[in-house]
Amino acid sequence: MENIASFYGVGNITKGSKDSIQYRVTSLKDLINVIIPHFDKYPLISNKRADFELFKQAVELMGSKEHLTPAGFQIILAIKASLNRGLSVRGGVKHSFPNITPIPRPLVQLPEKIDPYWVAGFVSGEGCFFIRIRKSETHKLGTRVELVFTVVQHSRDEELLKALIMIFNCGRYALRKNKLAGDFVVDKFSDVQLKIVPFFDQ
Repeated sequence: MENIASFYGVGNITKGSKDSIQYRVTSLKDLINVIIPHFDKYPLISNKRADFELFKQAVELMGSKEHLTPAGFQIILAIKASLNRGLSVRGGVKHSFPNITPIPRPLVQLPEKIDPYWVAGFVSGEGCFFIRIRKSETHKLGTRVELVFTVVQHSRDEELLKALIMIFNCGRYALRKNKLAGDFVVDKFSDVQLKIVPFFDQ
């Protein structure tokens, strides 16, 4: 977090919950002059790109002071209703403004080729390497050890996670029961050993 804050030269690091911290940029000037230009130059690939484009619209509205008009404020509310997972049903903005119509989310198309360095950065934030131990009647110790590499995303990014299957030439996509998220999973030992580990070593 300190490296990211140093890279941008703006924003603050604050303590979140017990085990988390946050890097935040809230200055409109810094958003306009630093953050927005960075992601314009280095576009996001996942559906977070749609959130960025919507957020950018809100920044532009605030930069021109349009959000201070009734019409501009309604647009801000419509943008907020489309960002991330939308408005919470319980209380908050949804309760105060029940008739908000979400603005359409921009469509995000994957590039034809995904840079491996982008994949490494993406996994830094969204991936997980772990050891799974299960009971097994066919193993001498009564347990079996599995090595698992996984990347989790909102179900909106199913196409991106399926693209990882092509990039790594292994793994599978699994939609979770709640259908809100999906996993790219590699748990075959030979794939982990011969494809996943060498990729991140490189």
